[in-house]
Parts: sequence; structure tokens; C-alpha cells
Amino acid sequence: MNLFKISWANLKDKPLSSFLSGLLMTLGITIISLLLLLNKQLDEQFSRNVKGIDMVLGAKGSPLQLILSSIYQIDSPTGNIPLEEAERLTRNPMIKTAIPLSMGDSYKTFRIVGTNKKYVDHFEATVGQGALFQKDLEVTIGARVAEIAGLKLGDTFSGSHGLDGNGEAHAETKYKVVGIFNPSNSVIDQLILTPLSSVWAIHEHHEEHEHDGEEHAEEDHDHEAEAPREITSMLVKFRNPMGMMVARGINDNSKLLAALPAIEINRLFDLLGIGVDTLRGLAVAIMLIAGISVFVSLYNSLKERKYEMALMLSMGAGRTQLFGMLLLEGLTLSLIGFVVGLVLSRVGLLLFSMRAERNFHYSLNNMSILPEEWLVLGVAVLIGIVAAALPALGIYRMNISQTLAEE
Repeated sequence: MNLFKISWANLKDKPLSSFLSGLLMTLGITIISLLLLLNKQLDEQFSRNVKGIDMVLGAKGSPLQLILSSIYQIDSPTGNIPLEEAERLTRNPMIKTAIPLSMGDSYKTFRIVGTNKKYVDHFEATVGQGALFQKDLEVTIGARVAEIAGLKLGDTFSGSHGLDGNGEAHAETKYKVVGIFNPSNSVIDQLILTPLSSVWAIHEHHEEHEHDGEEHAEEDHDHEAEAPREITSMLVKFRNPMGMMVARGINDNSKLLAALPAIEINRLFDLLGIGVDTLRGLAVAIMLIAGISVFVSLYNSLKERKYEMALMLSMGAGRTQLFGMLLLEGLTLSLIGFVVGLVLSRVGLLLFSMRAERNFHYSLNNMSILPEEWLVLGVAVLIGIVAAALPALGIYRMNISQTLAEE
């Protein structure tokens, strides 16, 4: 007697009930699996890009906005700050390194960031083709920029004002691609890097052209050259944990904002965690409801098939065999729900990744099975077996002769 074939036939005999039980199990597993995938990959992205950055110095505003825009490049900057003031504040003995960033322009939604070699070294990025930027208007681009924007060595392009790609183009000046970074799986993959002086030169030239005309260009250039240089933010690394005191001093005694990534990102994840925990709880509840559905389905099925079961027992089938057959039905529904749930969670991750790539140029495409998902399989199997075992215990209490006589 092939128990699996009989179990499968029994499930097909009640298609609506079996479908509902399997659907609930699939839905619960899909939500849990998708949450696990997103949590792991977002955590990896956040941890990788923030590593070694203890403080971000920028204009007054939202600390979280300053961190998201300066470290992860996924928000608008809070404003500009004087370079001289930032350098003065970062000369503190407790500060090990300070990396300036200047933002505001983009090309096909990829951000153009003025910085120096320290920024490249911080993310351990290496140049795969060409060389690192050296002169004004030279750029070294990330691997994703080269792939999606179609730029290659020697190409020239004009940046657009703003970060959404819809701003006015600086058509009078062009950047030149002198290098392309190897993929580093960091924020550099999606950036166009150039010297700080390039950003200043672009905007000085643009302001001259807009406001004063050719007859006053030389005079205005001299005036602009004397104006204080500005940057968007400064990424700071402390020599030791005592450097946290520097941030407090800056916030209390200067017009600049010192934001601490460790605090703000934890706060962000705490806020997101409320929603994630709620969804995870909902998914577990759905799986438990699926177990109840399996229980009700098999309980009713057992009542309807009492005569069939009694007949099988009278023909030599063991009660343990029939008990195992009912367990197989619950186990089969759990396994189907797990496999389909994994597939649907990957589809959901792919859709989420497509949106993240389009809006923020971040790729979340690791489809491998996580160790935690095997635990989800264990829970799903346990729910299926327990839900099937409870009504299946009736097999051992069945009176064969009485059941056959009733029919």
C-alpha cells in the first residue's frame, strides 16, 4: 500500500479545502521569508557603508537626513557648510580622519560627488579601468554607473543640477571619464567621483554665466575665488570612543550639526522594527491559522471516511499505517507551502530590488536560502504534523465492527 499516493489522492479529493490550507501556509511562509531576506540584505548594505564612519558633520537639520544623504546617498543633503569651519572643527586630536564631500549635481540620477582619494580608500575601492581622478572635471565612475548609464573611458558628459536627473544641465562644461571602479558592493558602485575643485569650478562658471554676462565674467571670477569654499558634509572617524564628546561640543558650540550614525541608524531600525515585528507576528498567526485549517480539514475528512478507514483496517492495514497516511497529508501541505512560499518571497525580493535600483541604485539580489529559513521549514512541518496528528489519533479509538455496521 503506497501511503503517499493515497494521501495525495485524498488531498485532491478535497481540492478547495486543500487549496485553502496550502494557501494560508504559503502566505505565512512568504511573508516571513521575504522579511528575513530584506532584513539581512538591508542590514548588510547599511553595515558595509557605515563601517569606519563615526560622525557626519554638516548643516543644521535632520541628523538622519544628513547621514542618509552623506553615507548612503539616498536622501537630499541638509545644505552646505564652510570648508574652513569644517576643517577647523575636525583638527581635534580625537579625530583620526575627515573626508569632505560636495554634492548637488547628478547624471541620469547618478550622483556626482566631489571628494578626495581618502573616500576611495575608505571603501577599499580599486580602479579597474583607467585611473583615479586627478584634475578638475575628471571623473572616476562606479561599476553600476558604467553599466546603466553606458559611460566608458574617454566619454564626456554634462551634469544636471539637483539629484533627480531633471535639473538644468551645466551644458557649458563637461566632465571626462578617466577611470571606472571595480565592483565593490558599496555605495561607490553608484557614484560619479571627482575632485572637490571640480564641483566648485562647475558652479562658479554657471553662476558667472547666469548672472553677469561675458563683460563682467573676469571680475566676478575674482570675486567668487575669494568667496569661502563650501562643502556638503564631512565624514569623520574618531581615534577612540572618547571622540563622541567631540560631537556634543560641536552641536553645543557651533552652527554646524554633528550626527552620529550609530545612534541614528539604530533609531531608524528601531522604527522599522516595529513594522517588521508586526508583519512577522501576522505571518506566524497566518501559519497557525493554516494549521487550524489543516486540522479542521482532516477532522472532517476522517469523519467522512470512517467507513473507508474501517474497511482498510479490516483488510489488514495497521492503525499506525493509517495514522501515518494522515500525517503525510499535513506534511505534504506544509512542504508545498514552504516551497511555493520560498519562490514567491524571491519574486517579491526581485520586485523590491527593481524598485530600489530604480530609485536609489541599490541592488538586493541575493536569492540564496538563509539558515533562518530552514528553521521556518521546521516550524511549518511541525504545524502541519501536529495539525494532522490531532484528528488522526481518532484512528486508534475507532471501533471497526461498529463503524462497518453503521454503514
